[in-house]
Amino acid sequence: MAPRITVIGTGYLGATHAAAMAELGFEVLGLDVDPGKIEMLGRGKVPMYEPGLEELLQKHVAGLEGSTGRLRFTTSWEEVGEFGDVHFVCVNTPQKHGEYACDMSYVDAAVASLAAVLHRPALVVGKSTVPVGSAARLARLLTELAPAGEEVELAWNPEFLREGFAVQDTLHPDRIVVGVAGERGEKLLREVYAGPVGEGTPFVVADYPTAELVKTAANSFLATKISFINAMAEVCEAADGDVVKLAEAIGHDDRIGKKFLRAGVGFGGGCLPKDIRAFMARAGELGVDQALTFLREVDSINMRRRAHMVELAREAVGGSFLGQRVAVLGATFKPDSDDVRDSPALNVAGQIHLQGGQVTVYDPKGMENARRLFPTLAYAPSALEACRGARVVLHLTEWGEFRELDPAAVGAVVADRHLIDGRNALDAAAWRGAGWTFRAMGRPRA
Repeated sequence: MAPRITVIGTGYLGATHAAAMAELGFEVLGLDVDPGKIEMLGRGKVPMYEPGLEELLQKHVAGLEGSTGRLRFTTSWEEVGEFGDVHFVCVNTPQKHGEYACDMSYVDAAVASLAAVLHRPALVVGKSTVPVGSAARLARLLTELAPAGEEVELAWNPEFLREGFAVQDTLHPDRIVVGVAGERGEKLLREVYAGPVGEGTPFVVADYPTAELVKTAANSFLATKISFINAMAEVCEAADGDVVKLAEAIGHDDRIGKKFLRAGVGFGGGCLPKDIRAFMARAGELGVDQALTFLREVDSINMRRRAHMVELAREAVGGSFLGQRVAVLGATFKPDSDDVRDSPALNVAGQIHLQGGQVTVYDPKGMENARRLFPTLAYAPSALEACRGARVVLHLTEWGEFRELDPAAVGAVVADRHLIDGRNALDAAAWRGAGWTFRAMGRPRA
């Protein structure tokens, strides 16, 4: 008989994982402490924008017409304990206020609450991104608190989701990593992931510390690669070089590769910034802080790109933002998402607003979240309306909609035809041909 699965925490990671497990054929019960979120998910609706997720939910949520009925949601820990054989913990691990370290309080609380209702053998699987050493501590906590004691086993199975591709990444991952303490955990997870493994997805079995380190190491490498090309953009601007051509040339080296080599205003979101900071903090606790000092410069380069964009915009409006209208195209940290956490676009917009600029923002999916985070900014219903009367237009999130804008149509509504491409994604020749002064980070002025 196939194991029954529960998912603890139904945010971005948990909702996606629950729907994907149902798609793989399992009976799934999702738990959250927020009744409003549970009610919404029970209607097949999601509290965030992720392509394909809502359709997948509606395919499986019990009670919806035509669904398989394999997926249900609850707020009851007792129901979770009775139902599940494999329990995935998918709660958030944010950065601590005023510190680099990771806040483990949500994970600790979830594991303690789950442990209390485990009266029979079960496998608890952590998916949250945690500091190395957490799994061993949580395994001891489970043994101490669970009525079933040592019959409850812990495994660690880090997630590698890309926002905008989360459904694809869960159903068809490029690798599955599991940190286990014994054969039973490995056997159960091989059964859970039989579908992707059967398609050829590598299944990497490791110990707890290695499995925990894989996610933070991967994110640190990606952040380093992004900051490297942004550092090259700084050099290119000083030397009048072209960072796009530079990236193209070095990307042909298969040891380097083309991905994550687009210079711009840098990375943001709920993972890379806080993960590299938490990694540095944990390295310090382990006495190996010097091993990761390079990540401080990675973080510094990333934040410096935002400040540089503000400087380019100030230069474009004549040296002062006071009373100047500025259009910001993009609010989310990346396209195909409504996530505005640590968004470079909103950070730049906020800095300009604080310096006296009249900032108007437009984003295809992130407007509601942006308003909640930055209520004092102005928001427009379309890109064209955001640009109306602007002295300078800033392209800060690379949505496809912005690449399709007509430079002449936008030019007809602005006060001055100044555009700064913070993502190196627009056609410079087309904009310049329509009479625009076009700047891009790390590229020649002409």
